[in-house]
Amino acid sequence: MDILRFITAGNVDDGKSTLIGRLLYDTKQIFADQLEAIESSGRLNEDGQVDLSLLTDGLKAEREQGITIDVAYKYFSTEKRKFIIADAPGHIQYTRNMVTGASNSNLSIILVDARKGVQEQTRRHSIISSLLGIPHLVICINKMDLVGYEEQVYNQIVEDYKQFAKKLRAKEITFIPVSALKGDNIVEGSELTMPWYKGPSLLEHLEQVPVSQDFNLEDARFPVQYVIRPLTAEHHDYRGYAGKVISGTYKAGDKVTVQPSGQTSTIKSVELGGQVLEEAFAPMSVVLQLEDDVDISRGDMIVKAAENLEVAQEFEAEVCWMHNKALKPGAKLLLRHNSTETRCVVRNIDYKIDINTLDHLEDVDQIQLNDICRVQIKAASPLLLDKYADNRANGGFILVDETSFATVGAGMVAEIEY
Repeated sequence: MDILRFITAGNVDDGKSTLIGRLLYDTKQIFADQLEAIESSGRLNEDGQVDLSLLTDGLKAEREQGITIDVAYKYFSTEKRKFIIADAPGHIQYTRNMVTGASNSNLSIILVDARKGVQEQTRRHSIISSLLGIPHLVICINKMDLVGYEEQVYNQIVEDYKQFAKKLRAKEITFIPVSALKGDNIVEGSELTMPWYKGPSLLEHLEQVPVSQDFNLEDARFPVQYVIRPLTAEHHDYRGYAGKVISGTYKAGDKVTVQPSGQTSTIKSVELGGQVLEEAFAPMSVVLQLEDDVDISRGDMIVKAAENLEVAQEFEAEVCWMHNKALKPGAKLLLRHNSTETRCVVRNIDYKIDINTLDHLEDVDQIQLNDICRVQIKAASPLLLDKYADNRANGGFILVDETSFATVGAGMVAEIEY
């Protein structure tokens, strides 16, 4: 079974946590003790039913304020697929939390309150999802019960969003009218309340979204995490390179190049759990053996020789700043890219991105918490990078403070200078 990772986002009080709670409740994924805990809390909805948002709002402050602050992860499965849900906060001051939850997602559910229509945070989270390269967007028009399940209200919101979405990079946008509180169109269809809607329910759509197509199987990238040398009598000369195939495919006989050294060899075998595989593909974690004894260490990247790739130290990137201390030109930071860590300097801030309009705000001398900007970076060591738009798995990185080791930024490679 494949796994669909998705995030829920949207404006404050649009019903993100309630939607996830309803999804878990109606698919019978809630343990008895969990249900007893939220029933004993005494928090009920207007119709006297248990408040299902408590299933995801786990922090004390979240329960007290009725909002989401941190990203909450939930897991469930059906007969067709496994799911990992990230419930992201809606407040503007928690934008960095939303970026964290969205970075590994295949799909983003953006909730819209049917009474209010497309709001600022709706646009903000849609743009962030687009910037992060999430291929599938699902726009859930929630609280349809509060507008009498009117088709005209739904159609107007769809039209408004489509006008805004012309600026986005999303490959696929799907619209679904729902009522998370009542359970309409979440797991089961809504023939009684919304007979005018002929599409799938939310769960049906989530089960059908093609996930395998989202992986880049063309550009082979294998960052080495660990060199295996048992040095036992049975495996005296064994040398294996453990890591994760973040994109592309590998099989025995493939001619490969080790970057940044440029040494070449041929794959002798591909192993998983002591068993030899015919082929490994993203996102499998495997061990590669090469025909030659090549000097390889953690942080090196094994790629297909035919791709003739080059390493680079200077590049441009879009960065979401995640620290209270402002980012300024000349800042020296640690850069972590896959299993590689190197020092870097932010040479220049080209512009800040207005994440409500996607406009470029130039002549900016510093970047504040939750801002997204375009910067020029120079790394101390050569890196094998891809543009984030071409290969999400090899185009992302994080920035770390050199003294506190706090993660201060998440970046996406935009342009590479060779």
